[in-house]
Amino acid sequence: MSDDSRTILVTSALPYANGSIHLGHLVEYIQTDIWVRFQRLRGHDCIYVCADDGHGTPIMLRAEQDGISPEELIGRIGEEHRADFDAFGISFDNFYTTHSQENRELSNLIYTRLCDAGHIAVRTIREPYDPTNGMGLPDRYIRGTCPNCGAPDQYGDNCEVCATTYTPADLIEPISVLSGLPPAWRDSEHYFVQLADFTDMLKAWVRSDGGPVRVQPEIANKLEEWFEAGLQDWDISRDAPYFGFEIPDAPGKYFYVWLDAPIGYMASFKNLCARRSDLDFDAYWDVGSEVELYHFIGKDIAYFHTLFWPANLHGAGFRTPTAVFVHGFLTVNGRKMSKARGTFINARTYLDHLNPEYLRYYYAGKLGSGIDDLDLNLEDFVQRVNADLVGKVVNIASRCAGFITKGFDGRMAGTLDDPDLYARFVAAGEDIARFFEGREFAKAVREIMALADLANQYIDEHKPWVLVKDEDAQDRVQAVCSMALNLFRVLMIYLKPIVPGMASESEAFLASTVESWHDIDTPLLDHRIEGFQRLLTRVRSEQVEAMVEDARETLGGARDDDSDETQASAGDGGGSAEVQPIEGEIDIDQFSKVDLRIARITAAAPVEGADKLLELTVDIGSGTRTVFAGVKAAYEPHELVGRLTVVVANLKHRKMRFGTSEGMVLAAGPGGADIWLLGVDDGARPGMRVK
Repeated sequence: MSDDSRTILVTSALPYANGSIHLGHLVEYIQTDIWVRFQRLRGHDCIYVCADDGHGTPIMLRAEQDGISPEELIGRIGEEHRADFDAFGISFDNFYTTHSQENRELSNLIYTRLCDAGHIAVRTIREPYDPTNGMGLPDRYIRGTCPNCGAPDQYGDNCEVCATTYTPADLIEPISVLSGLPPAWRDSEHYFVQLADFTDMLKAWVRSDGGPVRVQPEIANKLEEWFEAGLQDWDISRDAPYFGFEIPDAPGKYFYVWLDAPIGYMASFKNLCARRSDLDFDAYWDVGSEVELYHFIGKDIAYFHTLFWPANLHGAGFRTPTAVFVHGFLTVNGRKMSKARGTFINARTYLDHLNPEYLRYYYAGKLGSGIDDLDLNLEDFVQRVNADLVGKVVNIASRCAGFITKGFDGRMAGTLDDPDLYARFVAAGEDIARFFEGREFAKAVREIMALADLANQYIDEHKPWVLVKDEDAQDRVQAVCSMALNLFRVLMIYLKPIVPGMASESEAFLASTVESWHDIDTPLLDHRIEGFQRLLTRVRSEQVEAMVEDARETLGGARDDDSDETQASAGDGGGSAEVQPIEGEIDIDQFSKVDLRIARITAAAPVEGADKLLELTVDIGSGTRTVFAGVKAAYEPHELVGRLTVVVANLKHRKMRFGTSEGMVLAAGPGGADIWLLGVDDGARPGMRVK
């Protein structure tokens, strides 16, 4: 691998500014950060920028619901996101927002250039409209049956089962997710990027004609399918009311969030350039730039980043990405993240219980260069962190540092006890570096842990705890322990991109700051170290269990939200909820044991200390019950009083930190503000069984 200095600009997909960062999002940001830290350690100039995606109808509706302005909402969420990313060691050079003057100017510029080049079409279309709420419906606020494969409950822009793209008008039996009713339709003038104009350019970009590999094979195959089907015009406009940038010379028309969201990469970098005199925006973004540009994204937004984005850049006279790196989703214990099971875990909930470096290491140990999903098995998580980081790596330092500080005033030996073994550790660095470069982090981790095994074998063979009892063997104690600490230092240099906090603490006790990957070439000889401090403690299963319980209760999924599972990917627009496949069948005898009863809600109140829960008192005919329901984002308490709904009356009562939940109300929807209690005709009465 060449070590010639490189200039690199890296981005991660933009988290949506209406919700918290969760462990699914962190797959992407941790993967990107490890790669960025590795590049910096190799001596390359690597800039990492990102931003909150702050536009769109969901932002507008969430702000209205919270009684604040959209600007206040995205400001508050932005602070939360920054704090979470900082706690997980995500080393952004700039984390900005798409709701910025830089983004407005760049969006207008790119749009104007596309117009001037003849790539924008204006035509009148029939668009969905929700008369109940008095607003046009974004694609993601319409669901229906896919016109291509027949998959039910798909969004209005693309099918998550067969990946077909279409318009809301193509959906079979569409409904508005706001009202639950079929949308009305109205004529409206819209603006389109004629994506087919760029077909040849995009085909050449993907092939790159012997140049860099732009996308993984799986994505390249998908692109071929899209090319064969023919690229469709892309609607980049939305009607008021809409929170975003108004289109120049088109009053009442706004850029669709997917037009300005990826431009947020450029805007974040431009904002950084204004604060750093050594950076030149044009040198990074002009056609012909030699800077390497990489985007890390989830597989659910590959269409936008491998077709729409490079086409817009090319059409507006900017450079295109060097490559787009696509990753899979996160599953927990082999299944999609679930509020009901407590496996839909926000970053802050994790941080309340566990060291963020545990998760960074565990993800690294499973990440490869493909688009396969990554599974966070919580039992394996505990075992792997304890066995590898604590039992192998930290164990080397904890076994040997004390002998040096106590017996030799912290002074290490002047020569290496086993130069050949040290040379073996250094030589392994090229393979490890190659794995890091190729995003094969799991392979890098395996190599590093194999070296850790060798270091521990060396210590076991020489037994300094035995040697120290022999007055004539004190030089050997110093030599053996100094050798072991040098091997430990090499391991920590290799691990520094993965566990930067632990690496920094290691450098402090070794009294040797690591500036470069090539510091492995120079061992610490005749060097004084500081007293050893515990670098990492073992993960306890009770900590993980407490985190899961906290996630379940905080998100209100313990009894009322069992069907709500969410795709765990980062991306512009956020991770979007989807209908899950049916898992496991039950027979009629099992189903008959579920006692569904009509209930009237007689009281409703927020739950102190819970963001998502309402405490409902329900009359089921034979008496009243208390039920905690995760519907606070969807309903004001007073709206529910007097309403008829359906409850599971014979569900085992569950003690929560807020009280005891004595049943479950039935609700449906992707979650948050988009969830609806099951409705019941007014003719029903409390206590009636539902059959």
